[in-house]
Amino acid sequence: MGISRDSRHKRRATGGKRAIHQKKKKYELGRPAALTKLGNERVHVVRTRGGNHKYRALRLDSGSFSWGSQQISFKTKINNVVYNPTSNELVRTNTITKSSIVAIDANPFITWYYTRYGVNLGKNEIPDEESKSRSVQAKHAKRLENENVCPSLLEQFKSGRLFAIITTRPGQSGVCNGYILEGEELEFYKKKLDKKRRR
Repeated sequence: MGISRDSRHKRRATGGKRAIHQKKKKYELGRPAALTKLGNERVHVVRTRGGNHKYRALRLDSGSFSWGSQQISFKTKINNVVYNPTSNELVRTNTITKSSIVAIDANPFITWYYTRYGVNLGKNEIPDEESKSRSVQAKHAKRLENENVCPSLLEQFKSGRLFAIITTRPGQSGVCNGYILEGEELEFYKKKLDKKRRR
């Protein structure tokens, strides 16, 4: 029969049944959900109406994530799914959907922060080939004057993994991009995770 996106089978707002006067149409076609899992990248190309294409990601293991307050983004590894507003089943099976909260590798951001500000946010030592010149030290000091990282984000940098939210639809675009959570938004999701752990 196929998955259909029509509304003829639904009842009226009053509760009355509609008389179905036509069959299912090709342009009302719906397809099975992608349910993108964590794993080695596997993307299928789907031909859609008008000869266009969708990129159906079946498995993904990395994505491009931006750090909003610093206005930078890096491609980094996705470790696991930690929260999904739709269902806990999607967390258990590590299914990536839009608005999923995932834990990502913090190393690319730690390295960038060190080269930009001269401060190591991680717990591991960053090898410094040569001692910094005075001009570089002065540059770092000037940049650090107006710089402050959210305290709860600092804790995450120490652990080596950051919480990020997915903003793309992997089943439609074939990629998994998003941004790092910080500030009030991070606090909101941390409360949600604590509540889930207590249960």
